[in-house]
Amino acid sequence: MSQAEERPFDGCGKCFVGVRRLSRKSDATWSPARQRDNVLSAVAGVGGHIIEWADDWEVSGATNPMERPQLGPWLRGAKGPYSGIAGAAVDRIGRSLVDCLNTGYKMRDEGKLLVTYGHSGPWDLNDPTDENQFIAQAWGAQMELRATEGRNRDETVKAREQGRKRGKHSYGYRYVRLHAKAVIDHVALDQGEDFPEEIRERENAFKNLRDVAERILNDQTGEVTEHSEAARLTRAGVYSPADHERVMSGQEPRGGPWDGAAVRRMLLSEAALGHLMHNGNCVVDEKGMPKRVAPAMWNRATHEALKKKLARKKPRGERAQSGIHLLSSLAICGVCKYRQYRTGSPVAMTCTSRRKGLTDCKPSPTIYVEYLEEGLTEWFLGTYGDHKFMEKVFDPGNGVEEELAEKVAARNRLRDDRNAGLYDDEDDAEWYRERYSALAADIKRLRATPVRPAGMVERPTGETVASKWAEAADDGERRQMLHEFGVTVEVFPEGHSRRWRPLVGGEDPDADIAASIDAMRARAAR
Repeated sequence: MSQAEERPFDGCGKCFVGVRRLSRKSDATWSPARQRDNVLSAVAGVGGHIIEWADDWEVSGATNPMERPQLGPWLRGAKGPYSGIAGAAVDRIGRSLVDCLNTGYKMRDEGKLLVTYGHSGPWDLNDPTDENQFIAQAWGAQMELRATEGRNRDETVKAREQGRKRGKHSYGYRYVRLHAKAVIDHVALDQGEDFPEEIRERENAFKNLRDVAERILNDQTGEVTEHSEAARLTRAGVYSPADHERVMSGQEPRGGPWDGAAVRRMLLSEAALGHLMHNGNCVVDEKGMPKRVAPAMWNRATHEALKKKLARKKPRGERAQSGIHLLSSLAICGVCKYRQYRTGSPVAMTCTSRRKGLTDCKPSPTIYVEYLEEGLTEWFLGTYGDHKFMEKVFDPGNGVEEELAEKVAARNRLRDDRNAGLYDDEDDAEWYRERYSALAADIKRLRATPVRPAGMVERPTGETVASKWAEAADDGERRQMLHEFGVTVEVFPEGHSRRWRPLVGGEDPDADIAASIDAMRARAAR
């Protein structure tokens, strides 16, 4: 059979939107090419043509057609005129009986055509025979969907009981299969192996997430948060977790940004400890210990430190800067002491407090951003550039305390179960004694092991302030360095003896540079 043409809407009465859908784009049975051929053949059979394709890839058949990303806008009348829709089969329209019928009746009631491959002519849902046949095919699609969902649920429960990973993996991990169609052999750290050489380092998901955790833990200014890190990764062009997954599976990225709330969830999830998760909780084995299915990104001490760090709320009204501008939140009006904002073109730092009705600031100072940034950079590097850069970093310790706590908790659970009347049978009692003895031996060994507790330590980096400044990815990172040194800038009106002056810890350092450096070091030590 000849295939239909593809051309714009011309009002001929048979201008169809081609409907294609796949839950997984790698599904060979309903490949995009095969669906395309079937749709074109079906449309040619009724003398029509395709005006556009509504391709919903990676969209479940359980999704209401009205809510599908590509088909939904056509059905809601948001994409312009069309004469009807054409699909490769009824189940490509939807796999829910209710959704299929609602879509079919919508086409009928609006006087539009509904065509699917394998059915002679458009569906006529006013005709009982056609209606019953359409219902039968939609019912069959729903039965197949329910059977698939049941098999997936059973396989998920079975995999969880056996301690096997199934479903979508966490960012920072990847599934390893021995060959393309094999089951998952194991879960490994995702270090960008599946990406081309030119972007492999950038898409090292394990390193990216580790860097985020380290930057948040090591921050002493309150300026590095999950949201500022999300903005930094977006600026650096790192694929968001969703795009990372899409590219790994051979699809095109959508260009979505990183989300701070998602970064927070990844950092706080015990999946980063390599544990098997279900509904946000660890799956435990018969010994009461979390089931480990992958290498840990960090240890329990780091996990607990991240929980404390991310639980700390900034005072109301304060907010970590996530943009790339060097002077954001640093420039202060020398007259009214309110923060200045970027305005105009060419861009200038301006006091807006009088316009907002906050003060009666006169005259309100304004200074070109380019001039102020150049002057501040020259002053900062001239003052601190030769100093060795020291950093406070989080040392996760050797994890003995955390492992000991887990073993003690498991032993206590066993003891409580025994006191509640469990393990009274002879076979159960023997298992209990063996397991209790093993835990007691582990606890004794751990208590004898020297503990290196987790905490912040100060260490030299081998870099100077100037080299660190030069290597910074953007002005957002340089601004964080200024925050670490307690640097702000006061701006004064024209005619003032100084158009601007730097402050360190709120004081003018020009009076005594040495004293300001000592004060900065004391603050860093705290």
